[in-house]
Amino acid sequence: MNYWRIKLSLLLNYFVFAILLNSVGTVILQVQNNYGVSASSASVLEAFKDLTIAFVSFIIASYSTRIGYKRAMLIALGVVTLACLLMPQVPGFWTTKLLFAATGASFALIKVSIFATIGLITKDSNEHASFMNFLESFFMIGVLSGYFMFSAFVDDTNPQSTAWLTVYYMLAVISLIAFLLLLSTPVDESSVRHEATKSLADDLGDMFKLAITPVVLVFVMTAFIYVLMEQGIMSWLPTFNSKILNLPTSLSIQMASILAASTAAGRFLAGLLLRRLSWYWLLIGCLVVAAGLVLLALPLASSVGDKVVMGWGEAPLAAFIFPMIGLLIAPIYPAINSAILSSLPLRQHGPMAGLIVIFSALGGTTGSIITGHVFEAYGGQTAFYFSLVPIGLLLVLLTIFRQMQARAGVADKLVDVSSGGH
Repeated sequence: MNYWRIKLSLLLNYFVFAILLNSVGTVILQVQNNYGVSASSASVLEAFKDLTIAFVSFIIASYSTRIGYKRAMLIALGVVTLACLLMPQVPGFWTTKLLFAATGASFALIKVSIFATIGLITKDSNEHASFMNFLESFFMIGVLSGYFMFSAFVDDTNPQSTAWLTVYYMLAVISLIAFLLLLSTPVDESSVRHEATKSLADDLGDMFKLAITPVVLVFVMTAFIYVLMEQGIMSWLPTFNSKILNLPTSLSIQMASILAASTAAGRFLAGLLLRRLSWYWLLIGCLVVAAGLVLLALPLASSVGDKVVMGWGEAPLAAFIFPMIGLLIAPIYPAINSAILSSLPLRQHGPMAGLIVIFSALGGTTGSIITGHVFEAYGGQTAFYFSLVPIGLLLVLLTIFRQMQARAGVADKLVDVSSGGH
C-alpha cells in the first residue's frame, strides 16, 4: 500500500469534517440573526449533528468491515458534497438541521473508518499514537480555517444577510477533491476482512461485550465528559463573544479561532512534553491549571462595558484569555483514544472506534444543549463556569482509568503510546 497517499487522504477527509462539524457554533449565532431562532432552539443543531453520529456509529461500528473502510468514506464524502450544495440553494433553519444530520451520519462513517484504517497503515503503537496525534492536530487546523472562512462572508452591517451561506460552495469543492483523491487511492483491507460465518447480531454482540469491559466503560465515560466540556465551550464561544463581550459578529467568529489554535498547539506540545513527562501527571496538571484559567478569565468578562469594538486590538482581555483553555485540555482526547485502540487487536479497532464516536457524540450533544439552556436562563458567564464540573469529573476518571490500566498490565504500553505523540 502507498501509506503516504492513504495518510494524505485521511487527513483531507478529517479536514473537511473539521470545518463542517465545528461550524455549529458559528451557525448557532447566524441562525439566531437570520431566522429569529432563540438560543435554546438553536442548541438543537448540536443534537442533529451528534445524535445522528451516535445512531449511525452504533449501526455501522461492527458492520464497517463488511462495507469496507474505503467504500464507507466515499459514501460519506458524496453525501456531504450534496448537502453543502443544498444549503445556499434552499436557505432556512430546517435546511440547516438537515445539513448537520447529513454531516453527522457521514462523520460516523468517516471516523469509524479512519480510526480503524490507522491500524492498517502504522507499524507499532508509537507510530499509531504519533499519527493519531497529528490527525487530531490537523482536525483543529480545519476548525481554525473554518472560523476565518465563515467570518469572511459575514455581513456585520446586515445581520439578516445570508451571504455567509456561500461558504458551502467552497466546502462542496473541497469535499469533492477529497472524494476523488480517496477514489484513486488503493487501500488493502484484506487483514480485516469479515468472517462470512458471523451475523450482524454476532457483530453487535461483540461490540456490547467490548463496551461492558470495565476499563472500556471508564474510558467511554472519560471521552463522554471530555467532549461534553469541549463542545459546550466551542459551540457557544462565538455567541459568548457576541452577546457577552459585545464584539461584532464577524470578529466574534474570528476570535473563537483562538480556541481551535490553542487546542492544535496543545496537542503538538503535548507530543513533545510526553517524551519526558508522565502522561497522567501532565494531564492532571493541565486540568488543574484549566480550572484556574476559568476562574481568572470569566470575571474579566463582567467588566466589559458598551464600548464599540472594531478590531482584534480593541477586544477585551477575556476574549483572548478564556479560549486558551484549549491549550490545557487538548492532550486528553487523543491520548486516551490512542491508548485504548493500541491495546486492542486490529479486528476490534472498528467496534472500539464506533464506541468512541458514539459516546463522543452523546457528550457533544449533552454539552451544547446544557450550555445553551444555561446561557439563555442565567447568562454566558454562568454557562462557562459550568466547565468546572466536567474538569473535576475528569480528574477523578483519569485517575481511575490509569489505575485500571495498571491492574490490567498495560500501564507500560500506555506510557509508550503517550510518548509516541500525545
